[in-house]
Amino acid sequence: MTEAILLVGGKGTRLRPLTVHTPKPMVPAAGVPFLTHQLARAREAGIDHVVLATSYLAEVFEPYFGDGAELGLHLEYVTEREPLGTGGALRNVASRLASGPGEPVLVFNGDILTGLDIGALLDTHTSSGADVSLHLTRVTDPRAFGLVPTDADGRVRAFLEKPQTPEEIVTDQINAGAYVFRRSVLDTIPAGRPVSVERETFPGLLAHGAHLQGMVDSTYWLDLGTPQAFVRGSADLVLGRAPSPAVAGKCGEHLVLPTARVAPDAKLSGGTVVGEGAVVGAGARIGGSAVLAGAVVEEGARITDSLIGEGARIGARTVLSGVVVGDGATVGADNELRDGVRVWCDTALPPGAVRFSSDQ
Repeated sequence: MTEAILLVGGKGTRLRPLTVHTPKPMVPAAGVPFLTHQLARAREAGIDHVVLATSYLAEVFEPYFGDGAELGLHLEYVTEREPLGTGGALRNVASRLASGPGEPVLVFNGDILTGLDIGALLDTHTSSGADVSLHLTRVTDPRAFGLVPTDADGRVRAFLEKPQTPEEIVTDQINAGAYVFRRSVLDTIPAGRPVSVERETFPGLLAHGAHLQGMVDSTYWLDLGTPQAFVRGSADLVLGRAPSPAVAGKCGEHLVLPTARVAPDAKLSGGTVVGEGAVVGAGARIGGSAVLAGAVVEEGARITDSLIGEGARIGARTVLSGVVVGDGATVGADNELRDGVRVWCDTALPPGAVRFSSDQ
């Protein structure tokens, strides 16, 4: 049996204020809850047993995913009573694993959308004889991330804090949030208290001479830490840029779920998803956006890179760009909202109330 731990929560809790009633991990991405893509990719890689380590909203997962049989998995759920951090969460669920001390356990983060070759990471771990193997990715600007330099053989040399000066940028490699642990290593993590794998577990293992192996895989990678990133990830799944066996239809410019209604002259592009029961009116233009179940987009509206919550209504000729509209909210006709604006759930914005562009 090949096993995995899926970390749900942790740093992802910063998305809890997302202006939709539906808990963030269950917001549809390309037609299904985002975690479905994570679990389907794990199964595709030969994983049989997944433990969901949750720190909040755990009650929404089990009713939806059940025992995992529909995905070909055996799922278990463990919820922290108090926040334990990434390392503490791993230690908290280790007893649910059936793997022997030397066997590999895949760990992946529920807030990362990636094209990682999971099989290659597992093979790297086995062939290198590592205690822990890490997926590393390269970024253009590493200043916002901790750096992970490796030697010529891929062995990790250090874990460096976010660089503050150009001289501190010694590599463009960062921790991409997926790991393979030797099962026995999980039992060395302190129990019953918060532990960060990034700041405590990995540096501590390195200091004690453990073998940490890095595998650089610079395929698709996106941290879904903001609503805008979540919308981008959903669009990339539809476009086929982010691989997933769980995409609810063929990859292309748009995905319209079966009970949605889209006017013949409306234009959908850029990986737009129109959810069940949603309506898109005549002449509307929607690009790179997610229109959730039961939402209505009236005639002539222009929507780009935005999330429209369940049951929300967007008025005629309204322009939205980079906006999150909460469940049940109404944005009246002839409004213009841009650049990260949030419209809270059930809010009603009158027609012509907000404009961003000049009168020129």
